[in-house]
Order: sequence, then C-alpha cells, then structure tokens
Amino acid sequence: QVQLVESGGGLVQPGGSLRLSCAASGSIFTISFMRWYRQAPGKERELVARITSGGTADYGDSVKGRFTISRDNAKNTVYLQMDSLKPEDTAVYYCNVDARTAVGPLRSYWGQGTQVTVSS
Repeated sequence: QVQLVESGGGLVQPGGSLRLSCAASGSIFTISFMRWYRQAPGKERELVARITSGGTADYGDSVKGRFTISRDNAKNTVYLQMDSLKPEDTAVYYCNVDARTAVGPLRSYWGQGTQVTVSS
C-alpha cells in the first residue's frame, strides 16, 4: 500500500502564496504521474496540475502562470507552489499519484485533502 500525506494548506489573503506538499510512503517501487486536484463546494473535482516522473508538467487553464508543480523523486514528494491566489482558488486540494508497489500493479492513490481558503 501507498500512503499520501498532504500539508501546507491554510488561509491566505488574495494575491498571497501558499506551497502544498504531498509525501508518499509505503512499499513504493515506482511513481509515474503525480497530480493535484481541487474541489470547491458544490463543484466537481478538477485537475489543477500534473507532472511526469521526468518532470514534464501541465496545468489547468485557470491556474496557468500562477501555480507551479514540482517533484522530488528521491523523497517521493510532489509540491504545488501557488502564487497570486484568488478567492476562486478556495477549495480542498487533493494529491493523487500513480504508483506501483513491490508486489502490486500500477494503481492510483489519493491523499486526504488539505483546505486552501483565499479570503481577505
């Protein structure tokens, strides 16, 4: 099994910044894609950003130019640097990875979510 622990959420004023982290642990053999999703109240979960094991990243249209995803493969950790935050970025942010354990097939794992609130 793979466990994901997210951190870094909180309350920030519009225009501010936050950095989310998600550390994967367990009997990990390899991790391919690492992603951040978010879900605001009353809305569907949406993909914010994703990054390959080689470091190629892409972003949802609403966050391009403001958010940066990165990863540290040695630490099995993915980050989301969020700058120029807007009230509409308020949501629960979820980490998602595709990982293979030493004995299992490639499958998708989810973190528990971390709240980000952008408000003055």
